[in-house]
Amino acid sequence: MSLLASDFDFHLPPERIAHVPARPRESARLLDVGPDRVADRIVAALPSLLRAGDLVVANDTRVIPAQLTGFRGDARIGITLDRILADGSWHVLVRNARRLHDGDMLRFPGSTMTAEVVSREEGGAAVLRFSEDAGFDRFLREVGRLALPPYIERPDGPTADDTSDYQTVFAQADGAVAAPTAGLHFTPSLLAETQAAGIGHLTVTLHVGAGTFLPMREDAVSAHRMHAERGIVSADAAAAINAARARGGRIVAVGTTSLRLLESAVDADGQVQPFDGETSLFIKPGHRFRTADLLLTNFHLPRSTLFMLVCAFAGRRTMLDAYAHAVATGYRFYSYGDACLLQHDPAAS
Repeated sequence: MSLLASDFDFHLPPERIAHVPARPRESARLLDVGPDRVADRIVAALPSLLRAGDLVVANDTRVIPAQLTGFRGDARIGITLDRILADGSWHVLVRNARRLHDGDMLRFPGSTMTAEVVSREEGGAAVLRFSEDAGFDRFLREVGRLALPPYIERPDGPTADDTSDYQTVFAQADGAVAAPTAGLHFTPSLLAETQAAGIGHLTVTLHVGAGTFLPMREDAVSAHRMHAERGIVSADAAAAINAARARGGRIVAVGTTSLRLLESAVDADGQVQPFDGETSLFIKPGHRFRTADLLLTNFHLPRSTLFMLVCAFAGRRTMLDAYAHAVATGYRFYSYGDACLLQHDPAAS
């Protein structure tokens, strides 16, 4: 039976969408979901829900100010950086892409930086080559803005609070367009509590691209193609994950990004291997998970690839029922919202 995006639809009242995070971060609500339970908790309770010997795996990507405004002559061009390519050029998403042609030069007010249009792609994407490499980070800090998700209302653009709110405590490696939002719930004190309980943690890197904001355009799930994202699993991280599993510890993926990367790096025998490259893995019902036992994740959009991923992990019916409970009991959705702790259900794969 072919999967349809409409199979993963649910009603979400607009007032359930969070526009600011919980303060403190670990005070956010946490829906504890298993095949036979749905329990209301808070993120601060996470250490008591895990066991000594478990290993928390989080994404240490750092969000860059990826939203740019360029000009070709008088034509205003909205640009969202997606990912850097092997030759140093950038894959980007472009508003008003029809106004661009190969070889066009773009300028950016307030900067000497320019960008050449190397090529255009279908669906409003392009490849740009910027004129300077050495000053690129400074250019982004001076000219770029955070590319906040469209459902977070910011009529005047991102605020000063967003600069810190939209960055996780794990953030180290520059390169993400969007935050790995499950990590937003962690604080140094929560990490210290998990460590005191005998729960380990480590990080991997998946640079979340602009494609995460794109909706599915077709109802047939098989027609959707995921945007590639760059990921890194170090040899030390792979070895630690495999060792934790061998000792009987559970792997707790923090966010769908961490889980996608682990599933991209695992071999047929269930051993996580070092990984350094791009992944466009589309996890949907039918996927056989080989890495994580638990998934900490935020609440996702209807008909989205991320909601399909959690349905693949924990079961479609389980997740539809859990989301209905969350809506009815006032949970806050999306990037700045509350969280779920999902138990993998092998019967769902």
